[in-house]
Amino acid sequence: MTLLVVATGNPGKLREMQAYLSDCGWELTLKPEDLEIEETGDTFAANACLKASQVAQATGNWAIADDSGLQVDALNGAPGVYSARYAKTDGDRIARVLKELGDTPNRQAQFVCVVAIARPDGTIALQSEGVCRGQILHAPRGSGGFGYDPIFCPQDKQLTFAEMTPELKRSVSHRGKAFAALLQKLPHLNNTHC
Repeated sequence: MTLLVVATGNPGKLREMQAYLSDCGWELTLKPEDLEIEETGDTFAANACLKASQVAQATGNWAIADDSGLQVDALNGAPGVYSARYAKTDGDRIARVLKELGDTPNRQAQFVCVVAIARPDGTIALQSEGVCRGQILHAPRGSGGFGYDPIFCPQDKQLTFAEMTPELKRSVSHRGKAFAALLQKLPHLNNTHC
């Protein structure tokens, strides 16, 4: 099995990636705790590639990273790459988006996720993107998920991400779509068996 270092310190994200990549012949592990990567890119793709590349070079192993966030049409794409840094807590981030939107009738938004895999030398081997269109509600609903999940309702669904089962969310979410696209490309890498 080939070691694949996940460019995160979050065990939850590691488990999520393991679920997507369970049949691929990778052994996933978290990045070293003391290895900090500053997200300086101005796009999700730039940040995903930056994290994967730097972790691969630092560890000498294959590495995978993702970057994702919420883009609200009426806020000119904000919070975008700053989604996680839009405020101190999930509750504060949700409150800020709702306050900035106010009574705006245009509630259209999308979640975007870009996944990148880097070779041990830091070069990017694969990259994929997933987008989930939907709308921002006027008030949070549901207690599952994280981040902006309680105020985002995907198109053609009556549930917010926070009201969905993990399986349903994976099947419709931006991250699920990005990994589905990645899995189609993985067999082209020599050491995977998906």
